[in-house]
Amino acid sequence: MNELMKAVEQEFKLSKDFVQFKAGDTISVHYKIVEGNKERIQVYRGVVIQIKGESLGKTFTVRKISGNIGVERIFPFESPFIDHIEINKYGKVRRARIYYLRKLTGKKARIKERRY
Repeated sequence: MNELMKAVEQEFKLSKDFVQFKAGDTISVHYKIVEGNKERIQVYRGVVIQIKGESLGKTFTVRKISGNIGVERIFPFESPFIDHIEINKYGKVRRARIYYLRKLTGKKARIKERRY
């Protein structure tokens, strides 16, 4: 049964290869927005809080500060509305899910940069 599920998922999988990113990285997600009969691309830039799930159900959460209020948005990896993703900064964190960032403000909320 499990092999059958994997075969079906591979059949319906979108062939998008995004750049590899982890929690703590600052990324820009270029997302297609449809308004009536118009289509535009909106850029959502923020810090990756978590990556969870696997295969078709894999999602990532991006947090940004908009007018002193934290805004989080969950994006599915297999979404046809994601145009592309670019990495702005690589973050150095010790956890896979950085929920503690929600409580921090100002300088405490900064993430050190990972060097390559």
